[in-house]
Amino acid sequence: MACSRRNLLLGAGAVIFTTGVSKVAFGKKSLVATQEDGDKRYGMVFDETACIGCTACTDACRETNNVPEGVSRLTIERSAPMGEYPDVDYTFTRVSCQHCDNAPCVTVCPTGASYVDLKTGIVDVHSDKCVGCGYCLAACPYKVRFFHPETKSADKCNFCRDTNLKAGKLPACVESCPTKALTFGDLNDPTSEINKVIASNAVYRSKVELGTEPKLYKVADTKGEIKR
Repeated sequence: MACSRRNLLLGAGAVIFTTGVSKVAFGKKSLVATQEDGDKRYGMVFDETACIGCTACTDACRETNNVPEGVSRLTIERSAPMGEYPDVDYTFTRVSCQHCDNAPCVTVCPTGASYVDLKTGIVDVHSDKCVGCGYCLAACPYKVRFFHPETKSADKCNFCRDTNLKAGKLPACVESCPTKALTFGDLNDPTSEINKVIASNAVYRSKVELGTEPKLYKVADTKGEIKR
């Protein structure tokens, strides 16, 4: 649902953050305390003002993680055109897993297939434990999960945990972005680049009112309205 950019950025401090994590629990389980004890707490910043909608990130994600056609771990959504020809402009936003500290998909999973890696804070899926019940797909307020057509397991972005991160590289989307619209790093490290970006920009997170504590931050574009 779209809302006024002014109201979103100024209202009650609900969506503008500089750093830190509150301990709001989602449902009966809170994963925040355990993650703060871990080694890392990976997050990402998507800079709406830098994205040009080239979708190099989505192509790199698909190739690196062998994501079949017809499904996607990451999409870039383009806004409706703003202005009149020839002065037409657009905004772009990233749609992918938010790697919530209080992840509803983890809370509802009956087999433990959906889980948070306590060493990284990454929300991931044990494909061999997934029974395909679809509870996680229904519980995710961001609607970014899907069933992998080959493994028949729930799937989504895991920050390239099994591929690029395992090889000591940045997530494929970050590496491929020609405008440096993505910043990835450890939110537990006060000196990390991601914390510097968050501290120096007006950023927001989607649907924080649900208490999910997403770790995907966005630098708000100055055009149009924010799609939450």
